[in-house]
Amino acid sequence: MKSKIYLYLFLFTALICLYLVVSGNKMQKQSGKKNEKLKAQVEQLQDSVQQTQMRLMDMQYFSLENNDDALAYYDHLNLNDPTRYIEDKLLETNERKGNNPLVPYEGMEGDFKINKIKILNHRWLLADFSDGKYWGDLIIRYELKDDLGVDFELVDHLLYTRSN
Repeated sequence: MKSKIYLYLFLFTALICLYLVVSGNKMQKQSGKKNEKLKAQVEQLQDSVQQTQMRLMDMQYFSLENNDDALAYYDHLNLNDPTRYIEDKLLETNERKGNNPLVPYEGMEGDFKINKIKILNHRWLLADFSDGKYWGDLIIRYELKDDLGVDFELVDHLLYTRSN
C-alpha cells in the first residue's frame, strides 16, 4: 500500500511538472511574440521621431535663431533674444487704434492686427494678420538700429479670399 501511495505521488508530481513545462513554454512563446511586436513598434517610433526631427530642422532652416551669420549683426547690441525683441516691436504696432499701419487693407469684420511672426534672418520677416474672419500674410523688411529702434517696411502682402 505504501509503495502505491509513492507511485501515485510520483505520477501526480510528474503530471504537475509536465503541465508546468508545457505552460511555461507557451508563456515564453507568447512573451517572445509580444517582445517582437514591441521591438517593431519601437523601431517605428524611432523612425517617426527621426522624421519629425528632420522636418523640424527643415522648418528651422529659415530662422534667425539658427542663423549665426545673421545673429552676428546684433552682437554689438547686447540683446539676449533679438528675435523676441523684434517680435515685440512689431506687435507694438498693433496697439494703435484701428488697423495695423503695416497692413494695407481695411478690416471688414474689425481691425486687421498682426497675429503670428516668423523672423527669417536679420532683414526679413513673415507675418500673419487677421480681423477675426479674414486673414492674410505680409513680407516685411526690417532694420534693427544701434539705438534699438526698429524700422519696418512692407515688401509684399496677400489677403486670402473666402470661398463658400
